[in-house]
Amino acid sequence: MKSLAAILVESGRPRPYAASQPLEIAEVELDPPGPGEVLIEMRAAGLCHSDLSVIDGNRPRPLPMALGHEGAGVVAAVGEGVTGLHPGDHVVTAFVAACGHCAPCTKGRPALCEPGMAANVAGTLLSGARRLHRGAPVHHHLGVSAFARHAVVAQESCVKVPHDLPFAEAAVFGCAVLTGVGAVVNTAALPRGASAAVIGLGGVGLAALLGARRLEATPLVAVDLGEDKLALAQSLGATHAFNAADPDCAARIREATGGGVDFAFEMAGAVPALELAWNACARGGTVVSAGLSHPERMFCLRHVTLVAEERTLKGSYLGGATPARDIPRYIEWYRRGELPVDRLLSERIALGDINEAFDRLAEGRTVRQVIEFG
Repeated sequence: MKSLAAILVESGRPRPYAASQPLEIAEVELDPPGPGEVLIEMRAAGLCHSDLSVIDGNRPRPLPMALGHEGAGVVAAVGEGVTGLHPGDHVVTAFVAACGHCAPCTKGRPALCEPGMAANVAGTLLSGARRLHRGAPVHHHLGVSAFARHAVVAQESCVKVPHDLPFAEAAVFGCAVLTGVGAVVNTAALPRGASAAVIGLGGVGLAALLGARRLEATPLVAVDLGEDKLALAQSLGATHAFNAADPDCAARIREATGGGVDFAFEMAGAVPALELAWNACARGGTVVSAGLSHPERMFCLRHVTLVAEERTLKGSYLGGATPARDIPRYIEWYRRGELPVDRLLSERIALGDINEAFDRLAEGRTVRQVIEFG
């Protein structure tokens, strides 16, 4: 079948993207779903820094590639052997298709699935196939390629969700909420009432802040370069807000929290943000990093501080999630008013506006933009 998709042919084009047009809206040929695969009619897709990092070259990926990984839509058809999904089901996509059989999967850590990660790096589906073509094959982004009217994905990339959940809201559960809330709930296992700071208030960071608020984190500190985002964070429950541009930011956080926070969450994908999180953390505290900077960037720390202050530094990928378990429970928290993720939606756009939307994301002028497909 034919469909429309946002295709990245060349990474590293200069900003503004509205002028350089790194993403081309093009007609593609989409194969029917193979064994274990699902055809989705996409209804909404969120724009994330993981997409931006492929556009700007910070995360090298094989090209051409149909971008997008945070999506929601309707199952249109299923391939042979698919179980638990049927045409008409509403689904959210998850960007690691876990095989269920490798060492991390059998240890209950599907976010670290080895075949899933290998497929993501290669730009294929979990099976190794590419179902997109434009003369030559087009690579899949993180097994999803959600910036398209239709997508073929592995069944392991789909989580069924309620029919009455609006698609624009459903989409953000597949990455922003899964990653941000998961970093708090799964990776940090934040104890109720512990103090916390979130550095970087994009969609993932604000989702982490909502997760920490749900667990009654006190004090709950928000840190960003944008005053608008700091104000939003305070309206969502942050008790303190500090601008990361302040050279004394870490000292101000330590002063406001009586020596530093128990848990600091780095969500900006930048080494200076990770350094700030480390410096704002209390003795015996934990830093959780879910941001992805350029692969060559390094983070240095004093060994003596790590040991003598019994600090912990942890990475968090996909929020340490089991998507089939976590997405439904986060949706239930949202329905109960405990996780108001609808407030993270900043703009609703058309597919044709995608390059201008990535300018806003690159400049930090937005939280979560969502493409809505007519």
